[in-house]
Amino acid sequence: MAYYRPPGPPPDPVLVKSLTQQQHDMRQRVRHEPLAHEPRLIAGCDSSFPTPDTILSVFVVLKFPSLELVEKVYNYGPVDMPYMPGFLSFREAPNVIHTFAKLQNKPDIIMVDGHGIAHPRRMGIAAHLGVLLDMPTFGVAKQKLTGAFEEPGITRGSITELLDTKSGEVIGEVIRSKDKVLPLFVSPGHRCDQATATRLTLACLRGYKLPEPTRLADHWAEEFKKEVR
Repeated sequence: MAYYRPPGPPPDPVLVKSLTQQQHDMRQRVRHEPLAHEPRLIAGCDSSFPTPDTILSVFVVLKFPSLELVEKVYNYGPVDMPYMPGFLSFREAPNVIHTFAKLQNKPDIIMVDGHGIAHPRRMGIAAHLGVLLDMPTFGVAKQKLTGAFEEPGITRGSITELLDTKSGEVIGEVIRSKDKVLPLFVSPGHRCDQATATRLTLACLRGYKLPEPTRLADHWAEEFKKEVR
C-alpha cells in the first residue's frame, strides 16, 4: 500500500476505542489453516491515495502457477475517515471491497500489499479484508509495522522469523526476495497459514523484489491513476 499520512489533530479517543474494539472482535474470527486445494487463481491487491481525500484500489487476478494476467480492475472514490496509525484498514477497506466486487474471475486467495497478523492488534489490512470477504488472504509488506527479527541472509530465499517483542509469538516471516535488497514481511491474514503465505510468496517471484500479484497491482495502480486525473 502507498500510505498517505496527512498532518492533523490527534485522533478522537472515542473513535480510537471503538475501532480498537472492532479489531478485537474481528480478530476472534480469524482462522489460520492451509488451503483446501492448490490455488488456480491468485489475486494481488494494492491501494494508494492520489489526493488526501481520495483512494484508488486495484485488484489483479493471475493464473497460478504460470502468473498469466487474467483480469485487472480498479475503483476510485472518496475517503471519509482520517488517517490514524494502526487503523489504516478502516480507511482502505470500503473501497477495496467495492473493487473486489467488480471482479469477473474470483480468486482462490488474495495477496495484499500490506500486513496480515503482523500488526499490533493482529489485524492488518490482509486480515481485515480476509474476515470481511471470508476469503483466504495474506500480507506481503515492504516495511515492518511491529515485531523484532534477525536480518535474513543476503541471498534470495533467505528467511527469518518475525517475533512479537513481548510474547515471542511468530507473527510473520522476513523474506529476502532478491539478492541484496531489503526484505519483505510476510504474514497470514485469514483462512491461510504462515507456511502457505511464505510458499506462495516465493512461488510468485519473477526476478523483482515484489512478487508478481502485488507488483502488478502496484503497476496498474500507477496506470489507472492516469485515467482518474
